[in-house]
Amino acid sequence: MAINRTPVLKRCRSLGMDPVFLGIDKKSKRQLNRSSRKISEYGLQLREKQKAKFIYGVLEKPFHNYYERADKMKGMTGENLMILLESRLDNVVFRLGFARTRKEARQIVDHKHVLVNGKCINIPSYQVKAGDTIEIREKSKGSQRYKEIVEVTGGRLVPEWLEADSETLKGTVKNLPNREAIDVPVNEMLIVELYSK
Repeated sequence: MAINRTPVLKRCRSLGMDPVFLGIDKKSKRQLNRSSRKISEYGLQLREKQKAKFIYGVLEKPFHNYYERADKMKGMTGENLMILLESRLDNVVFRLGFARTRKEARQIVDHKHVLVNGKCINIPSYQVKAGDTIEIREKSKGSQRYKEIVEVTGGRLVPEWLEADSETLKGTVKNLPNREAIDVPVNEMLIVELYSK
């Protein structure tokens, strides 16, 4: 698997975004001194795509596949794309507060700690549906790792389209999110413009 080894805060700075969206509450001390050079329209579109890929941890090819799926769905392509990305299993585990960062959520899913409707799923890109129950498997619930995670994520707001119980490490997808419920600083219209060239 391709791994980007650029420090997270450095990438956040270059994309002009807050690390909080990745679940990281560190702040970079250094300011990015942007030159007064004007960014081209293509540059802006590319930056939005890189932001979305970076936040959700998706590589180029799968991201393009998401775009094509979103394009075939009813409604606005940009909104559909964001909904598809938001309903990935690793993202839902992060949103429920069962992981500190999206990267950690991906690892938790990879290591077979997550049950969807009682079945073990270890595919981070698995698409959850309305009514799905997501929980951490019984064997892992008592581990120190999850006690620490719940301490850190206890104050985090769970989106209204999800219902989480941090005591039993169990959550439900009430319905799929709409664009207003997704608080990610990405202008999906620019991504659509980039791909529709």
